[in-house]
Amino acid sequence: MKRRNFIKKASVTGLGLVAVSSAFTSCDETLEKKEASIVTSKPTTPLVIATWDTPLAVETAAKVLQNGGSALDAVEQGCRIEEANEEGQSVGKGGLPDREGDVTLDACIMNDKGDYGAVLGVKNIMHVISVARKVMEDTPHVMLVAEGAEKFAVSNGFKRENLLTAAAKKAWEAWKIKSEYKPIINIENHDTIGMLAIDKNGNISGACTTSGLAYKMAGRVGDSPIIGGGLFVDNEIGGASATGLGEEVLKTVGSFLIVELMRQGKSPQEACEIAIGRIVNKPGKDFKNFQVGYIAVNKQGETGAYSIHEWFSYNLFKDGDNKNIKSDYFNKV
Repeated sequence: MKRRNFIKKASVTGLGLVAVSSAFTSCDETLEKKEASIVTSKPTTPLVIATWDTPLAVETAAKVLQNGGSALDAVEQGCRIEEANEEGQSVGKGGLPDREGDVTLDACIMNDKGDYGAVLGVKNIMHVISVARKVMEDTPHVMLVAEGAEKFAVSNGFKRENLLTAAAKKAWEAWKIKSEYKPIINIENHDTIGMLAIDKNGNISGACTTSGLAYKMAGRVGDSPIIGGGLFVDNEIGGASATGLGEEVLKTVGSFLIVELMRQGKSPQEACEIAIGRIVNKPGKDFKNFQVGYIAVNKQGETGAYSIHEWFSYNLFKDGDNKNIKSDYFNKV
């Protein structure tokens, strides 16, 4: 090849590389601008959203925010209300037991820094959401399970108590007559609480706590305490939480999916609807006998909720009002 032609070809190739490099630079700049706009947008505060009809829990969390508390404090205190509600039979004390008659609790919590703590399969401790926070803040770990989690709780001042109430025991004994093991979430009933909050500084935190599937196999854990399943928070983008049949939420990593969809520009409502679609649109999936519902909030304070079936609702505290709102749903046939 003549030197003159080589120089010409090299010059053209160089220009092509410059053009490609410029395209990547332009793309990066566009993404940076989008992320900057997400971060700098100021939401209406305080804001609290929680699964199901949980007005007292949401009111408690809202008061924490109104008094200048953090989103992390708000979701912890809000969830503790449901954990102490013995009539709920699905969270904390009074929760329905596993098939062996043991009440085992799961919980997780995430702060605005992306830190996470969880406890799984805990017996004899009512406020597992607070134990999960202790795991997050006072240990180098993110999860503690069963006896280890219980011992950790007791060593930190939590008291052991019997979580099986008379009402829950009666329901379990009635179930034992047939002992039909059908891991189906009642599509009409409150089965866990997931909560998200934004504080006066615009920071987002979330929490999730449950007694899990009624009459489950001993040792079963659902989505509630699993990061990305029952709960996920990214303070630059937003947060999401799930309720319903945990096995189905875990298979699609639902809460993480919703936050990532919001990162791509989807609204919280659009993201929740797409996440439900990931479940119901699987080939051969029979979703008629189980429920999954999602809630979400983004950095701007926009919220969304969607479920497979009717009857799912959520409580939202915004602009001073605490309302229970029926969620839109997929199965309208």
